[in-house]
Amino acid sequence: MAQREMGARPYRERTDDEKGGPRRRPMFRRKVCRFCADKTLRIDYKDVRMISQFVTERGKMTPSRITGNCARHQRLLTTAIKRARSVALLPFTTANS
Repeated sequence: MAQREMGARPYRERTDDEKGGPRRRPMFRRKVCRFCADKTLRIDYKDVRMISQFVTERGKMTPSRITGNCARHQRLLTTAIKRARSVALLPFTTANS
């Protein structure tokens, strides 16, 4: 009776996730870093064709969860993109933003 007065929630049925029942994991394939897979690829700020694959149309850097790059190569890519921007090989943004 004391719990009712304090504002206890009414009873409701719990779902499987709340009960600790079987949890279904989404089936997806882990992305592989293309620089780790192919050792001949090099990250160079002067290679605009390769670097521009990791930049969106708006000029933003694509995150590693989208590209599948490992942390090391994502850091190298970030510095290469920033260098290419400062030397005017890549644009900072699009003209019509």
